[in-house]
Amino acid sequence: MAINLQKGQTIDLRKNDQGDTYDLSTVTIGLGWDVRKKHTTGGSFFSKFLGGEQKEEEYDLDAIAFLLDSHDKVANLGRTVTQNGRNIGLYEGDVVFFNSMRHPSGNIWLTGDNRTGAGDGDDEQIIVKLDSLDQRYQKILFVVAIYQGRQKHQHFSMIENAFIRAVDNRGKEITRFSLSGDATYNNMCSMVFAEVYRKDGTWKFRAIGEPHNTDTFVDILKKYTNA
Repeated sequence: MAINLQKGQTIDLRKNDQGDTYDLSTVTIGLGWDVRKKHTTGGSFFSKFLGGEQKEEEYDLDAIAFLLDSHDKVANLGRTVTQNGRNIGLYEGDVVFFNSMRHPSGNIWLTGDNRTGAGDGDDEQIIVKLDSLDQRYQKILFVVAIYQGRQKHQHFSMIENAFIRAVDNRGKEITRFSLSGDATYNNMCSMVFAEVYRKDGTWKFRAIGEPHNTDTFVDILKKYTNA
């Protein structure tokens, strides 16, 4: 039975306190969200026709994974592509994101870039072969950022039913961490959602839920590099 976590809680991914065991050969980290609906107060024909609710504009939330070493650092940023004298991306390094969707090891990848959050279930997924991951990787940090959130005035207080969950190789949900935006997330355009890390020969999952003002994961990444 899946464990619902609160912010700051940690569980063992391989075996929980209820005696359930999980196959970590392949783990799906699924992320989902809904855009908060706007309530209209007018009595116009259109507001009645729409049931008093009008959906906000589409949000593009991006899932990102940082692979960290024993020093909590991203050791390999990969190669950069330069355009007109400035870096426009990181590729084939220890950061998995929409422009570099598969890690060079082949053991962690992003399945796709969902630009709307529409539909039920996971909106984005990062697949990790935890049992195959090289020992130099001690932790994976999962970040979610609203693409162009600052420019579009979109932030996490406008997001509801956001979650991150871990599902094992047999399709069994291991754990889930949910949160919905409120006033405390005003102007917060990215979120360090959770981390998975090695501990005593197994893997642990910790719910974090740490919001940031920035809408680009590179600003968060700076904390995890030696540059």
